[in-house]
Amino acid sequence: MAKLLLINGPNLNRLGKREPHKYGSTTLPELERDLARTAQESSFELQCFQSNFEGAIIDALHEAEDEGVRGIILNPGAYTHYSYAIRDAIAGISVPVIEVHITNVHAREEFRHVSVTAPVTRGQIVGLGMHGYHLALEALIRLIEGEG
Repeated sequence: MAKLLLINGPNLNRLGKREPHKYGSTTLPELERDLARTAQESSFELQCFQSNFEGAIIDALHEAEDEGVRGIILNPGAYTHYSYAIRDAIAGISVPVIEVHITNVHAREEFRHVSVTAPVTRGQIVGLGMHGYHLALEALIRLIEGEG
């Protein structure tokens, strides 16, 4: 079974509790279970990882390639806007990465309008709530199966 990886960055462990008017009421464990079930229905295994620490996210990206992960869904949280280290880690691996943001970062504070990570990802999905993660999963599966 081909492996996929979901990486969520800082503060996303607080989903369901943190600003539910912006991020919804779904918790991170609920999201992970739902995505893992969907991945399994397509004969993929989804591994999930969350960290509030930049270096741990970089390590997870490196390890993903070393362990044969076929695709990554990444929500780098606030690191999106300034982590050149995460950007370089994405650029340094051959695994396709799709960046996801729950809210429309382009309709929020000006500092959120720029993603330093997006230029080295396969694509970016923003503003579609939790559905964005499902779209990223579908896109990765199609890409891996040669349809994308």
